[in-house]
Amino acid sequence: MPLITVKDLCKTYESEDVKTSVLHDVSFSVGKGEFLAIMGPSGSGKSTLMHILGLLERANCGEYLLDGRSVTELTDNELAVLRNKRIGFVFQAFNLLPKTTVEENVELPLLYDDDPTERNGKRIAAALAAVDMTHRAKYFSGQLSGGEKQRVAIARALVNDPDIIFADEPTGNLDSKSGLQVMRILQSLNDSGHTVILVTHETITAEHAKRIIRVVDGHIVSDEPVVNRRIAGDGEVTLK
Repeated sequence: MPLITVKDLCKTYESEDVKTSVLHDVSFSVGKGEFLAIMGPSGSGKSTLMHILGLLERANCGEYLLDGRSVTELTDNELAVLRNKRIGFVFQAFNLLPKTTVEENVELPLLYDDDPTERNGKRIAAALAAVDMTHRAKYFSGQLSGGEKQRVAIARALVNDPDIIFADEPTGNLDSKSGLQVMRILQSLNDSGHTVILVTHETITAEHAKRIIRVVDGHIVSDEPVVNRRIAGDGEVTLK
């Protein structure tokens, strides 16, 4: 059974009696442990699609199954609980709180968790170790470079050990070296069993994934495996 199945999804926004259709009859599935890139130009609908897959928005029509369970009829609170337990997000703008420490930023998803707080320290430490940011735990986020901020954002996405990690243009605000470090981390997380869904407009970034879905004007125009996949190492890339 696929981890994610969507069928005939559509999304329309309304503003002052003006309707704007963003997604049209989108259908595909994602297997557990896949590394999928959703690629398209600005305004193609790729970020809206990610927001629907990540349970941040609802589609206007169509079907969305997560592990075979329809999410359509879930309440907003039920969606929030499901999102916090099973999904982690990494955004282009980092979305860190500037006047809090690295470990406090990473802890944020745990504040909504039912687990005892004494477990939080171990989970935060493990997430920071996974992105090689243990040495910055007591730093404030404003003291970090762009690449370090994105690694903290990945640690925050990891702290609840989610099934799925969504990364929306995660290298968009980074230099090439920092971008490669972020892609190396995402590939490593995928190798360890996490499903990774990457949204990007750059072919060179999308080719770090194993499969690319291309979206144009709200339609899927291609869905293909990556033949020459880019493997990010320490400062360099190889193809396989």
